[in-house]
Amino acid sequence: MISFQITFCVKKITRSFYTLAHPGSIDWGLLIFLGLFLNVKLLVKIAAVVFIYLLRPDFKFGFRFKSSRLPLFYPFVIGIAIFTWLISGKVGHFNYGLVLITGILFWLLCILAIHQVKIAIDKNSIESLHRTILIFFIINAIISFSVYAGIIWETGAVNPYRYQGNFQKYFIGTGDYIKGISFDTSTTNAVLNALGVIYFLGHKKNAMALLCMAVLLFTGSNISSLFLCAVLIFMFIFQSNRDQKSIIVICLLMLVTFLVKVSPENNKYFVSVYQQLFDIKKSAKGVPGNEIPITQRPDSSLTTEERKQKFAQLFLDSINRAIFERKQKNISVTSVEKKPGTEYQDKPAMPVENIHTPPFQHKEDTNTSKKQLLSFVQKNSKAMPIASGFVPKLALPGKIISFRQTLYYLADHPGKLVTGAGMGNFSSKLAFRATAMKIAGGYPGKIAYINDDFKTNHLDLYLYYFTGRAELHSVTNSPNSTYDQLLSEYGLAGLFSFAFFYISFFWKKLISRSYGVPVLLFMLSAFAIDYWFEQLSVVVFAELLLLVNIKESNAVQNDA
Repeated sequence: MISFQITFCVKKITRSFYTLAHPGSIDWGLLIFLGLFLNVKLLVKIAAVVFIYLLRPDFKFGFRFKSSRLPLFYPFVIGIAIFTWLISGKVGHFNYGLVLITGILFWLLCILAIHQVKIAIDKNSIESLHRTILIFFIINAIISFSVYAGIIWETGAVNPYRYQGNFQKYFIGTGDYIKGISFDTSTTNAVLNALGVIYFLGHKKNAMALLCMAVLLFTGSNISSLFLCAVLIFMFIFQSNRDQKSIIVICLLMLVTFLVKVSPENNKYFVSVYQQLFDIKKSAKGVPGNEIPITQRPDSSLTTEERKQKFAQLFLDSINRAIFERKQKNISVTSVEKKPGTEYQDKPAMPVENIHTPPFQHKEDTNTSKKQLLSFVQKNSKAMPIASGFVPKLALPGKIISFRQTLYYLADHPGKLVTGAGMGNFSSKLAFRATAMKIAGGYPGKIAYINDDFKTNHLDLYLYYFTGRAELHSVTNSPNSTYDQLLSEYGLAGLFSFAFFYISFFWKKLISRSYGVPVLLFMLSAFAIDYWFEQLSVVVFAELLLLVNIKESNAVQNDA
């Protein structure tokens, strides 16, 4: 059954390439723009905007309070930032002025991008837009699987998610290298493919839906998979036919198979986050025979004390093994009975690598970047109690703690509740970038800017996790969140403008049983895990799918 499905998918995807032979079947300008704009490098994004506006020079954005062509959220959020700056007393602060200009540039790029997406949708037929999106996902899959093939070539392991060699360079972190067409984080690739699964399910293109699901699983993004599962269950119950339900079931089975057979370490990660979130402690009572020996557990799952115990145990085991091998050599082979005319030969033993040796264990390197971060913590230890170790071990995931920090901050500063702390002052990719510590992109060190409120809250929390053990470097411990950003830096005004001028802009134009609804629901979940507007990648693609769906809905209504 599985082989049949794979063969069917390959045939369907191959046929998709034939669309390239039809003139005008693909909007090449839009496709090139998406490929460049989603790239991780800011300069490439700017080049993409310059390219598309040279190709289609149009600046009629059409912002209106009534029947606005584009979401009014974008100009509103810029207005909130400028207003907060004017009343903050930082008008003459040179470094912060540059931060403000940089932040406004990000929002302007969002506007320029969605404007060109809207032009492409108005200009092209629905079939041409579908083909363009189809080719985008095929290219993304080719790049993703090519990287995976390179990892197989390097490790010699068909399943690198279980390969512990090379100091566990891959292992549970294999998915981090599957970045796709954007060459951004694997989470970006995961979210894009989750959107692809929903989009192709809605269009009944089952082969492409399964392909996107496969790429999503290869990224190893647990939280993206979890959000997609919730949306797929919603689609299964409320808006799917029999064929779509079967594909949804296959997608869910693919996820279960991946977690159980391909990468069981990700399954353990799910369980550990659940236990941490709900404060569930492992029971001290258990069957000793069912416990995994400490020597068989990866270093990434051990505490410092447990690693010492593991090292000592391995050392003792190696001594006992050497003694045993020496005794075996002294055993006389003449004690073995031989039949007349029969000669026995020792079977040559094939050397087997010991996974408990150093090359198979995680190597904690303190590189130059990490040394810089640790040095910063040391110099600012009084302002950063969490990263400095003055606070006891944190019980909750960093994502939850960061939301608490924001709520406590606003409770202590009620004057900032309406318009927030200001752009780049508390929770944003811009705030991290402006530190000039290369946390979220490059920034000139001479004009670095770090707000004290940001330093003692989200920056402190981030450095605690991301200068610690590798297993702490996860999305669940990152303070990144669009909701956190809007509430802390733009206040209630920012949250309300997001709800009324962004979500409502799309929601009121979507048909209840269209794929646009689950796309929007998924994005509402995804906004909780990163600063997606400032990433300048996932949001513009989600907007493309939503606007295409709105065009389809309008066409159906006009035909009716």
